[in-house]
Amino acid sequence: MKPTILIVDDEPGVRTALTGVLRDEGYAVEAVATGEACLDRVTRGPVDLIVLDVWLPGMDGLATLARLRERQVDAQIVLISGHGNIESAVRAIKLGAFDFVEKPLSLEKTVLVVRNALRQRRLEMENLALRARVDRHETMIGESDGMRQLREQVAMAAPTNGRVLIYGENGTGKELVARTIHALSRRRNSAFVEVNCAAIPEDLIESELFGHVRGAFTGAVADRRGKFELADGGTIFLDEIGDMSLKTQAKVLRVLQEQTLEPVGGTTSVRVDARVLAATNKDLQTEIRAGRFREDLYFRLNVVPIFVPALRDRQEDIPLLAEHFMSAFAQEYGRRVKTFDAGAMAVLQRYPWPGNVRELRNVIERLMIMVMGDSIGSGDLGFLDLGGAPRSEAEPAAPPDRLTLYEARDRFERDLILRTLTAQQGNMSRTAEVLGVERSNLYRKMKAFGIAPSRRTEEESEAV
Repeated sequence: MKPTILIVDDEPGVRTALTGVLRDEGYAVEAVATGEACLDRVTRGPVDLIVLDVWLPGMDGLATLARLRERQVDAQIVLISGHGNIESAVRAIKLGAFDFVEKPLSLEKTVLVVRNALRQRRLEMENLALRARVDRHETMIGESDGMRQLREQVAMAAPTNGRVLIYGENGTGKELVARTIHALSRRRNSAFVEVNCAAIPEDLIESELFGHVRGAFTGAVADRRGKFELADGGTIFLDEIGDMSLKTQAKVLRVLQEQTLEPVGGTTSVRVDARVLAATNKDLQTEIRAGRFREDLYFRLNVVPIFVPALRDRQEDIPLLAEHFMSAFAQEYGRRVKTFDAGAMAVLQRYPWPGNVRELRNVIERLMIMVMGDSIGSGDLGFLDLGGAPRSEAEPAAPPDRLTLYEARDRFERDLILRTLTAQQGNMSRTAEVLGVERSNLYRKMKAFGIAPSRRTEEESEAV
């Protein structure tokens, strides 16, 4: 399909000359004489490129350009003028014009600029199409009440610039929610920058967030832009914000208040415009009472709170998620899609999923790789059952009246410890803190229940 070019110029001779030469280049060309006519034309159908004169009767070219951008017309714009000056050119570029060409026009140069502008537009459209294909694999799957409410909250928050604080257990998909908010926002064509506050060492996090100047510390051999500056015009996602130190929290608060930052070792401030999304698996009110999180930062971040439900609270979504992941892995590994029999699906829906959607995804990948046939049965899921091999539909769980009080209590405690360990990524100290017990007592409980610490070496080294 031929690219469509719209020429906007009040001089008939210019319209005729440009129309002729661009049609000879194989483009579909239309021409109008005023900015108002240009705005009317783009409401009747898309165009790929607009060649726009600055000096027009009525609405001038720069005002027309501003109106086009307000209406989010995504055509490339090339401005032309017989009275070109640096100020007009700079303003045009700031408004989103691709280039600025002076009259009298060199037809050869104009054709070259048009060709480059259309090439840039094609690359941008291909990039958007690629991102759309990627986003289809990163969608919020589920039809439960919890997921419907989540999608409604995301749809309401996304088009605004409001800060969003996303709550949820590990593995529930908080990052996916943040990316969806960005993708549905007006900043979607700008950067989405993610920062895992728990994964960056304390002595490096300020440099990561705010950048540094050369010589600020040992190893700073050149200036470096921080994540906030890289997200200027776009979105910055502060994951695991509850693990950020109080010192760094104070500096983030200043950026949110003043919209400026100062690189480590620097003396000048840098202005930034980044929408802030944050996420945590902690109860920040509890962290505030314990003196580990700043209350003023909490109020700055918690403009729009969004809660992501745990997978065990939306078990009706498990079949949809399992089939989604199975289809994705079948495509990735070049294999046929495996199906789940009724017993296997029952096991998936009974399992409490302490690792949430992330754990389910990993389980489906394991099944794709390790199960030889095209059908998955309950026997293929023996590794999931906390108390032994999973039961089939013909072997239901023992009803509560068959358990003694002590057996029921032990089962509950064991499951709670396992879920909390998974949520805290195996960290024994944090697990003991969340459960409200001494670490030594937690060790004794785990030993009695036959639970092996997954990070024993690390915990022992911490205790030294």
